Amino acid sequence: MLSPTRVHRLRSRSPLSLRSRRSFSNASHHLPLPFRFTMPTSKAQPDANSKVLILGAGNFGSCLAEHLGDSDHRVFLWSREEPLVKHFNLHHKNLKYLLEHDFSKNITAVGPELPDGEFVNEMDVLLFAIPTQFLRENLKILNRSLNDKAKLPLLIFVNKGIEIGTDALTLEIIADTCGADVAKAATFISGPSFAKEIVRRRPTSVSVVSYTEAEANKTAALFHQPHFRCYTGSDPIGVELAGALKNVYAIAAGMSDGLGYENNTRAMIITRGLAEMTCIGTAYGASPLTFLGLAGVGDLFLTCSSSSSRNYTVGYRLGQGESLKAIISTLGSVAEGVTTANGVKRIIDKLGVKAPIAEQVYEVLYNGARFYKRAQTAVQELMDLPPSRELELPPTAGGPARELMEKLGLVD
Repeated sequence: MLSPTRVHRLRSRSPLSLRSRRSFSNASHHLPLPFRFTMPTSKAQPDANSKVLILGAGNFGSCLAEHLGDSDHRVFLWSREEPLVKHFNLHHKNLKYLLEHDFSKNITAVGPELPDGEFVNEMDVLLFAIPTQFLRENLKILNRSLNDKAKLPLLIFVNKGIEIGTDALTLEIIADTCGADVAKAATFISGPSFAKEIVRRRPTSVSVVSYTEAEANKTAALFHQPHFRCYTGSDPIGVELAGALKNVYAIAAGMSDGLGYENNTRAMIITRGLAEMTCIGTAYGASPLTFLGLAGVGDLFLTCSSSSSRNYTVGYRLGQGESLKAIISTLGSVAEGVTTANGVKRIIDKLGVKAPIAEQVYEVLYNGARFYKRAQTAVQELMDLPPSRELELPPTAGGPARELMEKLGLVD
């Protein structure tokens, strides 16, 4: 049995300060509760041979189309580029992404116009792989096709980012364009999942979250395969923030490598980046536990440590001295961390939290005419910061999340 003195010593070694423990206690009533709602739900979904419309034929949308097509679902892959649609249907290959891969015969490309209402309402599943900055305009159009809100297709979103100008998460964009009930039924997939590895059937795990338990379970059942494992959860706000924020820290890690720094520095960026992500997310109103999961530290580690990451590549080339304009024009795909850094800076300022790595990435991207020099300066400014406590949760939490949850009718 421990003596009172021993108990006191153990308590005194807690990694969180007294202020942090009080902050966490004060914040806890704002954090998401497990599966708060069982309604609304989508229409009944067959166990096999579901009709799936995937909107967005980019790298990730294409790989998920292949995953579901290979699982014997009937998949329609929408692209706004007519040459891509024609080439795909003739050769079962994507003109731009996963170039060496032969896609399943269960996939049909459609476009360049968005499918009409009759087509959309025949679908069991709508999966959105559209970049965040273009999501609102497409949802406005598609919402006209969702005539019967009581019999919605299963709605899945895999984009990661923060909308420019509004600082809105995808959940809020859905609410604004399609209504609160649709947003509550929406499901989000996130986690460490490079497209080229998914199509090669490499073991992969992701987070599948929704405010509606039935929708999360349906999505997990749809995607779950021996090589693709799904874990369900109920914190869409946390998963969205994690997916957006990790792209900013991937740029930082890439810059570090591009400048010639090595393993110590990258490990520092990943670890401190996770601390910043958790602080920002908790202040926003997400659960800090979300950032310890696949959508948080899992995806952060992957994107910060691989040249296959678009955001890491942007940072690496910045560290090598290239201009942002030249990088974006030759990247060949969207690196959402570039636009997300702007929204993250605004959120940080609004929340009043400290996130020095994210702020330095913003400075390099938006105030760095001489990118190589500015990247060097960013490193020096970070290392010149005075000593501080390593782990500390924010003093207040939940403001933005509570506002969004009020919009969805999840809190009084």
